[in-house]
Amino acid sequence: MTTPRSTPAGRDRPRVLIVDDEAGILETLQILLRNEGFEPHVAAGGKAGLEQIEALSPDIVLSDVRMPGVGGVEVLAAARAHDPNTPVILMTAQATLQTAMQAVNEGAFYYIQKPFRNDELLAILRRAAEHRALRVENTSLRQEIRRRNRASNHAPIGANRKWLDALRLAEAVAPTDSTVLVMGESGTGKEIVARFVHELSQRGEQPFLSINCGALPEGLLESELFGHVKGAFTGAVKDKTGLFAAAAGGTFFLDEIGETTPATQVKLLRVLQHREVIPVGATEAIPIDTRIIAATNRDLEEEIKRGTFRRDLFYRLNVIAIHLPPLRQRVEDIPMLADAFLARACERHGVAPTRFSDGAMEALTEYHWPGNVRELENAIERAVLVGKGSEIGVGDLPESIRDESGSSAEFVIPPHRTLAEIEKMAILQTLQRTNWNKQEAAQILGLYRPTLYSKMRKHRIQDPRAVPRAADES
Repeated sequence: MTTPRSTPAGRDRPRVLIVDDEAGILETLQILLRNEGFEPHVAAGGKAGLEQIEALSPDIVLSDVRMPGVGGVEVLAAARAHDPNTPVILMTAQATLQTAMQAVNEGAFYYIQKPFRNDELLAILRRAAEHRALRVENTSLRQEIRRRNRASNHAPIGANRKWLDALRLAEAVAPTDSTVLVMGESGTGKEIVARFVHELSQRGEQPFLSINCGALPEGLLESELFGHVKGAFTGAVKDKTGLFAAAAGGTFFLDEIGETTPATQVKLLRVLQHREVIPVGATEAIPIDTRIIAATNRDLEEEIKRGTFRRDLFYRLNVIAIHLPPLRQRVEDIPMLADAFLARACERHGVAPTRFSDGAMEALTEYHWPGNVRELENAIERAVLVGKGSEIGVGDLPESIRDESGSSAEFVIPPHRTLAEIEKMAILQTLQRTNWNKQEAAQILGLYRPTLYSKMRKHRIQDPRAVPRAADES
């Protein structure tokens, strides 16, 4: 069964397939329909009609009933199987009540007896065209409702402006097959947004598969992505279908694509360029019909400068770029996220519904969340498991959150300092607060890690753990 199709854009002439074994009738009807605003196509006999249905996907089928070999009822069944929205009009010179009832029971739109008046046939054809347009529209609306319902089950939570801008872009590109690159720090919800795009797309009822490119060694990653043939390497005892092929008709999510090696990047580039994969150990390519969404927490343009990521692959991936803000820039979203995670954790662990104390919620909103939304969810699940009362208090939260909320480690700008001095102080204090964890410090400061390193060199900030003892003593 095909996907319901309306009249293609730019063509308002309904496509009519005329099936008859008499050449004179075919020629006459073809001229009539063309002059009356239709796009007629002819098939000489029922067998040719079956072939044309598959090749042409007509809007309307007009078929004789009695033909040698394959009759009109068989043409009707084939047209309905190909697309249930296709109206089929049957014609016969030997009409009987039995054949008419059979035609109606089989799903014929109309049954007309030869000879017929041209205006009578044209009126039936126009009604059939209107009928199809309405059926297609209703089907499309039902599909859209199903997509919206699916997407609502995975709807990302938040009201922050930057977050909503990202979601609006995701929703806008969802109906297309364009490659999407989701960028953001670890834990910001990149896979959630990818799944949101999938559920809103035409592929929403097909598979959504994902893989973390940084979680597997190169050899195993390629086998998982592209598949392999029996004997390709030690342990390959049978053929294996790769995830690109397994996601046929659906969406494949490549998480942390910035972690891939140059060799793997070359093969990914081929997938994007040619829409085909070559399994490990194979010599022939396999075509794929898969939408690709990639994600990274790295600055890929910086990685390109460093020579660790291919520029051509970046351009192939960066068709639609969706940037997700870190949680520290979405402070207003923390209460609603926390409440949603709390309800989810209570249900998962069979715990009676509970709530946050005012102090606990204040601590959650004051914390800097280097691990973003994922860290928030994990912290709340821990609180549900260790909490003993009907309320989540500050004491139920992880120590790191309690310490930060109870401290006055806010950065205070001293008077009479230059902008460069203030920047240096902010970087230095943040590094000290994170015990010189540069990844965490970069996240707090809203910087990419290479940018933090650059600023440390600029301000001559050295990690004390890296300074030799002799240098300290001199």
